Formats: sequence, structure tokens, C-alpha cells
Amino acid sequence: MEILLVEDDDAIAEALLAPLGAAGFTVQRAATGTGAIELVEGGVGRFAIVLLDLGLPDLDGYDVCRRIRAVSEVPIIVVTARSDEFDRVLGLELGADDYMVKPLGSRELVARIRAVLRRASHTRGETPDAGSDRIVVGPLVIDRRTHRVAMDGTEIALTPKEFDLLAFLAEDAGAARTRTDIVEHVWDANWFGPTKTVDAHVAGLRRKLGDPAWIESIRGVGFRLEVPPGAGG
Repeated sequence: MEILLVEDDDAIAEALLAPLGAAGFTVQRAATGTGAIELVEGGVGRFAIVLLDLGLPDLDGYDVCRRIRAVSEVPIIVVTARSDEFDRVLGLELGADDYMVKPLGSRELVARIRAVLRRASHTRGETPDAGSDRIVVGPLVIDRRTHRVAMDGTEIALTPKEFDLLAFLAEDAGAARTRTDIVEHVWDANWFGPTKTVDAHVAGLRRKLGDPAWIESIRGVGFRLEVPPGAGG
């Protein structure tokens, strides 16, 4: 999976190469806006994502974002020192999928890249790998393809967001999921609604699953899904 890194600062670019490589990405770098546009135009579909600095020597990063978006739907994450809300809003309105402010941690960057790629895959209607459409956790069965959930063979009616939340928790049953992870995967990395929305959806799921013990609250962290004691399987 190839990333286009648009960054004119050699030191910053070099610092990003190792963590991106360790995460399984290959990186093509462009030091100018013109070079970035040419690479995208010449290889539409080649790049999985673009990391775009705004402070480029030849073109303003916003112009680069606009021109890339005109020819490609490739996801774009703006990575810049500009931290004003106006800059964030403008970048997102011009077609960026996420906005990160320097200095940034490499682990957060990789997490944001993966979150944006997951959302892009979902938007394109791509399905999970064969065999991953159904998630089974004890007596609970989640079918992504049909968007249905059943407990002990009895179907449970969920809202779209409840389904997405349950599927995300069930993907790694027993693992703690932070509120930040939940918001990024179920809602959006740029969603600024109250975190109580997550709690409200968890409460709804607990009620519909028939036992609040299905979803455990982890104080100061988030939630985890696991089979309650005595539940059938």
C-alpha cells in the first residue's frame, strides 16, 4: 500500500519514513505541490492516501488539495503547522479527509491513516475479506453482508449506528475499545459531537442484547464486549 508524502522539509520527511515503513506502507515523496499533482494525475489509483503539508515552496497546500480532489478521490490527510480553526475547516471543506497539526506522534499518524482508509473503503462499498462477513461471539451472530444481528437465533433490530458500534466491539471481543477509537470508527475522526452519544448508543445496545453485562464499561478508557457468564453458545 503506497502513500504519497507531500513534504518539503527533508528532516520531517525522513522522520516519517521509518514508522510508515514499519506499519507496512511504502512511501513516495514529493517536495513540491506541482510534483505531487503530477504524480497523482499520472497514476490515478496508484496511491492509497496522500499526506499533504500546506507550507510548500511553490504552491499553497490548499490549492494542491483542491487540484488533487478535482482528478482523484484518493484520501487526503493534511499534516501542517497551521492550527487555527479556520485552517482546519477550510482544509476539510476543500476535500481533505482529516487534518493533523505538527508536531505529531508517529503512532497517532499511523492510526489516523488506518482510520481514514477504513472509512474510504466503506464509502466505496468494499466488503471485508471472504469469511469475515459473519462475526460470532457466543450466542451472538453479526452478519455484515445482510446487516443483521441475532441472539440465540432470534433477530435483534438495531439502528445503523448501533449495528456499526456492535460490529466494531465484536471484531475483537474482550479487547478494550477507547471512546476515541469508537468515535473514529463508528462516527468520524472529525466528528465533534458529545461523547455522551457513545454512552447513549451503548445503553441502547445493552437493552436490546437483553443483558447489560454484554458490554462492560472500563472506567477512564471505554468499553469491551464479552459473553456474560451463563450466556448460551
